[in-house]
Amino acid sequence: MPNQLTIAIAGATGAVGREMLTCLEKRRFPHARLRLFASARSAGTALPFAGCELTVEALTADALAGIDIALFSAGSSITRDLAPAAARHNCVIIDNSSAFRMDPSVPLVVPEVNPAALVAPTNKVLSVKWSAQPVPAIVANPNCSTIILLMALTPLRTAFGIERAVVSTYQAASGAGAKGMDELEEQTRADLRGERPAPKVFHEPYAFNLFSHNTAIDPLTGLNVEETKVILETRKIWGEESLPPAQRAAITATCIRVPVRRAHAESVNITLRREATARQVREALAAFPGVQVVDDRDTNNFPTPLKASGKDEVLVGRIRPDASLLAPDELARLARDRGGLDDIPCRGFDLFICGDQLLKGAALNAVQIAELLIK
Repeated sequence: MPNQLTIAIAGATGAVGREMLTCLEKRRFPHARLRLFASARSAGTALPFAGCELTVEALTADALAGIDIALFSAGSSITRDLAPAAARHNCVIIDNSSAFRMDPSVPLVVPEVNPAALVAPTNKVLSVKWSAQPVPAIVANPNCSTIILLMALTPLRTAFGIERAVVSTYQAASGAGAKGMDELEEQTRADLRGERPAPKVFHEPYAFNLFSHNTAIDPLTGLNVEETKVILETRKIWGEESLPPAQRAAITATCIRVPVRRAHAESVNITLRREATARQVREALAAFPGVQVVDDRDTNNFPTPLKASGKDEVLVGRIRPDASLLAPDELARLARDRGGLDDIPCRGFDLFICGDQLLKGAALNAVQIAELLIK
């Protein structure tokens, strides 16, 4: 049956939509037909796929008839508007927007982290010809920063438990799509010419600058929307929503835009529930699917956005004991006594993570969800 599926990409001309198209081709996703949708303004655009060109159609409710799985990257309002029509047409939506992420009846999935969420009881299911059991009508793709973070933290949570995580993100222009990347490039060129163009996409100048993430701040919590997403989505994906505070991981985040074209970076300080060594932390990370450890202190070789750009894997490095728990001289003494830094038992660790926001943070994760559904 998978080879008889009709697949669609909604928002195919956007940055994430184009990456979805590339992922489907690269991973040889089984299908009989692929259809591309976007706004009426983009209808008629031709996009390359598997040696031929596919014409983009206007996205409407009627256009979803005959579609088995639709990968949506068209924005929250469009997903909400078209979700009822998709359900009527027995079309499963895998959505990259925030529209349904926190809906209790919609699975929020990172395939390596919580694949069982796809078969958990839900109020929104479809009976489809290509699956012997009902499938979710909608599956939500988490926020890009959340995906990249949990790829690194989940293996450590499984092995040692996580009591607390303090996250600082350094988010690339790609998080705002093609228009964000264009603004960074245009402002950089203008700045080098001695010009100071006014920002249009972002609220602050982007070239040679960094600033608090361009989402609204809640006056009651002090958190911006991006920070709130990281905290609440992590809780849902890990299944900790109903746990009392003492039993769930305490997460806090500060999200910053940096003048990087593509791939997000995150600095994370974690407190484990059980002691581990840096060597054990590194081994747990290296064994986790979709994670690549880049952690060579001798050559100062660690994750960077450039190294992560275009890669499916999330890169993790700078793995070391939390120096706030021990004075540097005490840390050095323990390292000498134990033959190296990697064998000091500790509950606190620092990590540095980089992941391609357009791939694992968006398009690739959605395609992996589709792969799980048809299996």
